Amino acid sequence: MTGMQLLWTAIKILVMVGFVVNAGALLTWYDRRGGAMMQDRIGPNRAPLKIGKFELRIGGLLHTAADGLKFFTKKDFMPPKADKLLFSLAPILAFFPVLALVAVIPFGETVVPESIVRTVCKSATEYKAMVNGVCPDGFSPETVWPAVPRHGISATSTAIPLQVASLNVGILFIFAIAGQGIVGAAIAGWASDNKFSLMGALRAASQMVSYEVTLGLTLVGAFMIYGSVRLEDMVLWQGENTWGIFVQPLAFFLFFAAAIAETKRIPFDLPEAESELVSGYFTEYSGMKFGMFYFAEYMEIATSSMLLVTIFLGGWHLPFLHRDGLTIAFGATELFHTRMPHIWVVILSVLTFFGKTVVLCWIQAFIRWSLPRFRYDQLMKLGWTVLLPASLANIFVTGIVWLALQSAGPTADSALKVAADLTQGFTAALITGLVLWAIVGFLRPPTRKEMIIGSSAKLAAAAGGTKEGPITDPGPVTTEAA
Repeated sequence: MTGMQLLWTAIKILVMVGFVVNAGALLTWYDRRGGAMMQDRIGPNRAPLKIGKFELRIGGLLHTAADGLKFFTKKDFMPPKADKLLFSLAPILAFFPVLALVAVIPFGETVVPESIVRTVCKSATEYKAMVNGVCPDGFSPETVWPAVPRHGISATSTAIPLQVASLNVGILFIFAIAGQGIVGAAIAGWASDNKFSLMGALRAASQMVSYEVTLGLTLVGAFMIYGSVRLEDMVLWQGENTWGIFVQPLAFFLFFAAAIAETKRIPFDLPEAESELVSGYFTEYSGMKFGMFYFAEYMEIATSSMLLVTIFLGGWHLPFLHRDGLTIAFGATELFHTRMPHIWVVILSVLTFFGKTVVLCWIQAFIRWSLPRFRYDQLMKLGWTVLLPASLANIFVTGIVWLALQSAGPTADSALKVAADLTQGFTAALITGLVLWAIVGFLRPPTRKEMIIGSSAKLAAAAGGTKEGPITDPGPVTTEAA
């Protein structure tokens, strides 16, 4: 490996790890801030930065920093009868596999360093390449920002995929590493010498094993369509055809539900249900050991969102934006095409990937404050009797439809191409509408409306409203009456 390759690898690691860690930190803040907004509370406001008489609150962001400092300063407690080795090993097994997952997730268009910026020789009518760094007579040097071909990269060019490790096993690596989280939770509960921790560990292990079955089966249909288990190939297929959510809509929602269950958050937070198990499998943990469990849960939200974006939401692709620029076409009819500098395509692709990931993280946090917790029997029943059969049915239907389309001939291929381009147009219109709606929502002044929502209010209204009788003074209480 050359020095340049080592440098690019280090940059990619820093980008992915930095994003996951910061996303986890911001999600801890949003859980407080967003939950307070949804429940009409003040939210985090008691960790200001005081400069004289001036207080800087930054919307409660300093609470996250204060939490980090508390984790480092709190006492590292260990139960007297705990297994010291396994008790200390469990947080590591829960934390570091989450970081390892990002190694195979592609987050942007392939970079061609030679095409980022180039100096050429220009005359009044033509361009020529420089020879030994010198322009011929009648030509002057000029800096240009070239584009790259849409399909294929020149054999003489250096291609750097924006992916830490491009593995042949692809998604199989994801499942192999993600399964280690089960081991961390199980060891934490068993090694704590606490019955509540042990019960939480048993719940976590059974829940994660159950939903990992569905998690894997939902992707079988996607493998059939993409023809590969490599994540970068899946993204390239979606860029040339249509996003995975349009060809596997049921699989998207099944994978989304199973991914939330894997992160063990509301409404699937039975392994750490406070009302039943104190704090579940990490009840006995404190200090940074607890912080690793706590932070790993939030980072899992970011990694699961990355997988959803990669497999079902086009990865780094925007509608009609390709490696060579913007091309709006429906079937064989090209309506618009403009070449774009390679550097801008790469920047837009990276921003697109992380932007989609942030939106999915926000949706998961929104669900956490919107739905009540399941009972444990309901959770297991949902996984084994609803999601699992639905994932098997999705495989069966996908196989039949795919075989039928494969034997339908070129006419069907042309129709599918037009349909895929129409979904790109629909997606572009939807994204534009959502962005405009968000801008209007931010600029519009907030209005407060009091609403009473609940079954008791509905029952009272159906009964004709509530009636209050006059409050009468019963008089002094005598000794005999007492």
